[in-house]
Amino acid sequence: MIGAIFLGPRIGKYDRDASGKVTKVHAIPGHSLTLGALGTFILWFGWYGFNGAACTQLLGVGGLAAVFTTTTIAPAVACVTTMIFTWIKNGKPDVSMTLNASLAGLVAITPTCATVDALGATIIGIVSGIIVVVVVEFLDMKLHIDDPVGAVAVHLANGIWGTLSDGLFNVEEGVFYGGGFHHLGVQFVGEASILVWTTVCMLITFTLIKKLHGLRASREEEIVGLDKLEHGIDSSYAGFIMAPQVLGGDSSEAAGSGSVPVEKAVPVAKATSRPDAKFHMVTIITRQSKFDELKAAMNDINVTGMTVTNVLGCGQQHGNVQKYRGVEMDMTLLPKIKVDIVVSEVPVDLVVTAAKEVLYTGHIGDGKIFVYDVQNVVKVRTGEEGYEALQD
Repeated sequence: MIGAIFLGPRIGKYDRDASGKVTKVHAIPGHSLTLGALGTFILWFGWYGFNGAACTQLLGVGGLAAVFTTTTIAPAVACVTTMIFTWIKNGKPDVSMTLNASLAGLVAITPTCATVDALGATIIGIVSGIIVVVVVEFLDMKLHIDDPVGAVAVHLANGIWGTLSDGLFNVEEGVFYGGGFHHLGVQFVGEASILVWTTVCMLITFTLIKKLHGLRASREEEIVGLDKLEHGIDSSYAGFIMAPQVLGGDSSEAAGSGSVPVEKAVPVAKATSRPDAKFHMVTIITRQSKFDELKAAMNDINVTGMTVTNVLGCGQQHGNVQKYRGVEMDMTLLPKIKVDIVVSEVPVDLVVTAAKEVLYTGHIGDGKIFVYDVQNVVKVRTGEEGYEALQD
């Protein structure tokens, strides 16, 4: 937490007025929940060694089994608790926060893994699942401390809770097991000592680093990205950016022969001309999963030419608020396809009607259709213009 305060928030995280007061908090989602889930699983799996290795002399194999049991119960219960809590609170379960909850449960059970029973581990997990949500949102929206991965809520808040919970649920000395308040008092003294020691040491450490070296990248490095400026690559996340792929080599060789005069390219008949023909471009932006149905519908009405582009679209329906880790999302970029169709002989209304029939689901994200007037069409291969250029 001290490091996050010294470092300051990411660019664009908070809007401030002229006096410096925060007026709006922006959600900045992580780029891959899949990798987040994988990382959580790896940590959870490794935690069995982390807790288990600390009790090699505890009642032999039976003691180890008990540790593995509590180390499983607490994070599992914390996950379910956070899922239900965010579902009730925000209207939808928060996947990112639920992943954090498993780590919160693991942190909280670590001090008590060998001293509590299954019931104690369950209660510890329930409280952990609530604490992680409350602290993440409190830090972000009230204290305005930018903690991108919820580390403070997981390790500080639930570390404190886990340490104190041993004074409550320890099967030999806990308050709820007839042990009185002495052991709980010891836990309080120990936790207070840790907080004071860590605060003093980290204030000194971060102050020295900031003065002697600096804590964060420059504004340019933060915006452009360290991948580009330090390592010379556009992005370390494959698929996170959309970059055109260009094949090298001579274009004439790729075509199989050198260029030829236009009049010899193909036999072209120009006897019929329709100077009064009108052209329209229909641009359709919709879900990628709808492309095959759209293509079939266009083929059915004799539209056989189209240009398809993968794009990212954003939009937010009024009144439909989405939240990420408790913060309202401004807009979400989603993968879409953009289909451009130029028609003349096929009525533009027919194209629009056919597209609407296959794209409509009644849900947000069905897409939009734009219609433009086109002045002229030129076929590069033959030099034809107008109506003839559209005929293949």
